[in-house]
Amino acid sequence: MNDRFPAVNTSIAALAIDGDRLWQSLMDLAQIGATAKGGVCRLALTELDRQARDLFVAWCRAEGCSIRIDQIGNIFARRAGVRDELPAIATGSHIDTQPTGGKFDGNYGVMAGLEVLRTLNQHGIRTEAPVEVCVWTNEEGSRFVPVMMGSGVYIDAFSLEHALSRTDHDGVTVAEALTSIGYAGSAPASVNAGASRFGAYFEAHIEQGPVLEDANITIGVVTGALGQRWYDVTVSGMESHAGPTPMRLRKDALFAATHLMQDVVNIALAHQPDGRGTVGCVHVYPNSRNVIPGKVTFTVDFRHGDDEGLLAMDAALRQAADALQRDFPVQVAVEQVVYYAPAAFAPELVDAIRDGAVRAGCSHLDIVSGAGHDAVYVAATAPTAMIFVPCKDGISHNEIEDADPAHLAAGANVLLHAVLARAGVAG
Repeated sequence: MNDRFPAVNTSIAALAIDGDRLWQSLMDLAQIGATAKGGVCRLALTELDRQARDLFVAWCRAEGCSIRIDQIGNIFARRAGVRDELPAIATGSHIDTQPTGGKFDGNYGVMAGLEVLRTLNQHGIRTEAPVEVCVWTNEEGSRFVPVMMGSGVYIDAFSLEHALSRTDHDGVTVAEALTSIGYAGSAPASVNAGASRFGAYFEAHIEQGPVLEDANITIGVVTGALGQRWYDVTVSGMESHAGPTPMRLRKDALFAATHLMQDVVNIALAHQPDGRGTVGCVHVYPNSRNVIPGKVTFTVDFRHGDDEGLLAMDAALRQAADALQRDFPVQVAVEQVVYYAPAAFAPELVDAIRDGAVRAGCSHLDIVSGAGHDAVYVAATAPTAMIFVPCKDGISHNEIEDADPAHLAAGANVLLHAVLARAGVAG
């Protein structure tokens, strides 16, 4: 423990983070990569990412933490416990952003974890188990694919070698980028290679959706995350001249594809309340004003809270594709390209967050995460739970992303007491 912070007479039940300090940390971090519209552009493993990492590391060292960096660049700031041999109770998120990202996505979880460390030091509280704050590498996947790279390597969702070999648009590999910014660490990157497992993992995050704000709720008690199946769909017809070709003789791939795109939405509507269906990217060939489209490729993103629901949506999509081929003079190919299993978080940690919200006098709502987070991967190796707070208008991955300081402080207080409950207060 940092001896600069003497013990004080503070009731554990009354312990609270400094909301102003949390907000200032978020604003200071947001200056690194700040955009003219008030957002943040800080892509993974760039010079700006290095500056943000260096700032986090400096803040944690000032709190007496040791720093561990693994082979994929994940950062672990460790506050020793009285029984330091115990598995760490961990929290964290990521500090890389989208190209037009905001101040809070990911960053809030890391700064809330830092505020937990500062609060424990400020009040001279020693924990039985160590407490760690994690910064996971390349969660966003904006510069390098796959997304959630650091936590994915940690649980062996894909190999370290695969991740290090990924390239950006300029041909720079992850390994080269890590070396260039000084974050190519030596600690094992995956639990199967010897990386430490956590006793528990908590992640605080803005909701990135409108549910909490719409219900005027402060704390989202996240019970799990939706599973995901992504597809690339190709509809092939025949391109021909828009003028001489009669309507009845056309093999219009775009006209046919639009029916299947509507099926995607209708399939999701039929699998409520957790079903999600999105067509987010469309390419039309040859994309000429006076040529009937001969080929259309588009993406499908299906999400659901359980595998049974996801499989039913998958079957419905393939049935709709077969029907399209019968009803239109086109061929349809459906290729699944991504699968994330639905994640159920640890019931005892979810209960602790719910109880913490009640003790703090905060309104709360059980909620399922519709987005992927590092916590979804970590849940495969340790008891895990998440805390959501509202974001303005449900907007995220956007420069106008915003959150109420009072909500951020409330979420950090729930996090503080959840971490303390698992780490244990030394007598």
